[in-house]
Amino acid sequence: MTLPTELTVVSEAESAVDTSAVPGKAIEGRSLGRIAWTRLKRDKVAMVGACIIVVIVLVAIFGPLINDAIGNQPDKFNSDLISDDTTLPLGGFGGSTGSHLLGVEPVNGRDILARLIAGTRISLMISLLSMVLSLVFGLAVGISAGFYRGAVDTILARVMDLLLAFPTLLFSIALLSIFNSSPSFLGMKGQTLNFVVLIFVIGFFGFPYLGRIVRGQVLSIREKEYIDAARSLGASDWRLITREVLPNLVGPVLVWMTLTIPSYILTESGLSFLGVGVQPPTSSWGQMLSSAGEFFSVDPTYLFWPGLTLFITVMAFNLFGDGLRDALDPKSGR
Repeated sequence: MTLPTELTVVSEAESAVDTSAVPGKAIEGRSLGRIAWTRLKRDKVAMVGACIIVVIVLVAIFGPLINDAIGNQPDKFNSDLISDDTTLPLGGFGGSTGSHLLGVEPVNGRDILARLIAGTRISLMISLLSMVLSLVFGLAVGISAGFYRGAVDTILARVMDLLLAFPTLLFSIALLSIFNSSPSFLGMKGQTLNFVVLIFVIGFFGFPYLGRIVRGQVLSIREKEYIDAARSLGASDWRLITREVLPNLVGPVLVWMTLTIPSYILTESGLSFLGVGVQPPTSSWGQMLSSAGEFFSVDPTYLFWPGLTLFITVMAFNLFGDGLRDALDPKSGR
């Protein structure tokens, strides 16, 4: 005779078996990228930084169209908005009006918002291209030093140490001053030459930081069992580097990129502030800060807006970079 309690236990067991047999109820595996993306989405601060970065990138891409839409150009003088006696903008808040939302510059009356938008494209372009240059040099030197070790590692590591100890700022100022005063070089002149030299200076002297990171990662990766297994099957060095080493460097390189771009933006702004970076009449945040130095006591808005723009941009990249680092780190507790 079967008791009611026994029937209940048997029916529950059968229902559990039937539920687990349904294909849709099976546990779904997740890739490392998906896990990292899930962790990143949970970091609200990093996502706010990502949204700000998207807005900044869109402004940089569509900057000319935005300036056309608001009816202002970065190099257009508006002398009628400047006082003849003080050379300061007419009205309060730096001459802010419905047509010039952030006001105008002293002396020449150029629209501050239009120049900030134009400066966004310049700053991002220089920092991104400099980052790409550092990425190429850093990966090439770091992988070569870590993978081949021996004399190659010794020479390349000492070269990186030398560059890290080099007075980069002083050399950059001297080099940029020389080329800015040169009429042409290798067929380049004017603004093109200025941009190329600026990108080279920032990118070349920044690659040792990535090179040391990559070297340390490769020294660890080359000792893994799957590297020995691939080598025993006859894989060449090129195949080992491209198929086994490089995919395992994606995480550290992505984090380095998000944290390096704001650093390069600050470097470009600093060089422009010192007068050796982006040259007038091209818009630059650092150049605007430099020009605002003599007016900040009587027209603080001219200094406030480029400073705030630079602060928000750098902060957004840093917040996103920190969140991305935590998302890619499996040992992170966040």
